[in-house]
Amino acid sequence: MDIVVTGIGLISCLGNLHQTWEKILQGESGIKLYQPFRELNPYPLGLIKNQPINLTELTQSIVADALIDAQLTVPLSHCGVVIGSSRGCQGIWEKLAQSNQELELSHWLETLPHQAAIIAARQIKTTYMVQSPMAACGTGLWAIFQGVELIRQGKCQQVIAGAVESPITPLTLAGFKKMGVLAQTGCYPFDRHREGLVLGEGGAVLVLESAKVACRRGAFIYGKILDFGFTCDANHISTPAIDNQMASRAIKKCLERSNLEPTDIDYIQPHGTSTLFNDHREASLIQSLFPSDIPVSSTKGSTGHTLGASGAIAVAITLMALRYQELPPCVGLKNPEFELNFLIESYKAQIKKILCLGFGFGGQNAAITLSF
Repeated sequence: MDIVVTGIGLISCLGNLHQTWEKILQGESGIKLYQPFRELNPYPLGLIKNQPINLTELTQSIVADALIDAQLTVPLSHCGVVIGSSRGCQGIWEKLAQSNQELELSHWLETLPHQAAIIAARQIKTTYMVQSPMAACGTGLWAIFQGVELIRQGKCQQVIAGAVESPITPLTLAGFKKMGVLAQTGCYPFDRHREGLVLGEGGAVLVLESAKVACRRGAFIYGKILDFGFTCDANHISTPAIDNQMASRAIKKCLERSNLEPTDIDYIQPHGTSTLFNDHREASLIQSLFPSDIPVSSTKGSTGHTLGASGAIAVAITLMALRYQELPPCVGLKNPEFELNFLIESYKAQIKKILCLGFGFGGQNAAITLSF
């Protein structure tokens, strides 16, 4: 069964889906120096507004845009929802912990990590499955995979799937600072002078349907979701395995399930966080599996690293690449450290098959293939 994407909702520090796409093509970045918390130093961040955005507002806006794009109207009582978040409601709980009031919440259950999924389910008025996966920075790809499986298994004909993140909180910044991976000036994926990651907020959701249902209602189709590969190193709480064994297995399994060879891939959207270790590991992984001429670019130099939402945003951007047959540049990259075919500027190309990669704490390895 072919599973297709008929609608996309995306919000990043660059704007909505089309604003983000156009600005990335022009090599722009939404990353700026901010000091949202007085107790912490200024950092380069990918904020949507001048202050961290509310997760409820962000989720509702993204879902509304996806419904408009797919030409669907509420209620969608038979539509599944699979929306994840790696940080979820952490900002809410940090504010509560810092207040002098007793920790009393009349709706405490709604502030747990499944908050975005519940918000979306109520927004579309569904009575069907609602899921909220969490797999660190692999969350977005996991959510899309679970949405595809719900349709393949005949449990839903339509699913809204993706991830939403509002991760810029004092604790998140302090945690990444303690790890020594926060950039001081900006995000430069795969560059010799990269400094580390830049936190960003935002998210993306896709409207997934079987090709049969989409064609029956005359929906516009961005592309097909071919298949996935997922593994876990279980090697360290944060650092992935150096040998790339399980990461390689995830990609090979993804290609096998998609009936593709490495030479069939026209473009790779890597995780590309701009950290010293991850970029080195990922470049080595790509070099070991793919021909050296396959175009590669990370868009985190434009949007920042949106943690759990990063995979969903990457898939949305690559679907735009399929739609317009144009490849986005690796914004922030000036002096590549690795011998890969990095895109310094956008350019038109014939694109049929795309691979997106995502990696997360705990050794999460995720790969997804898309086609025109």
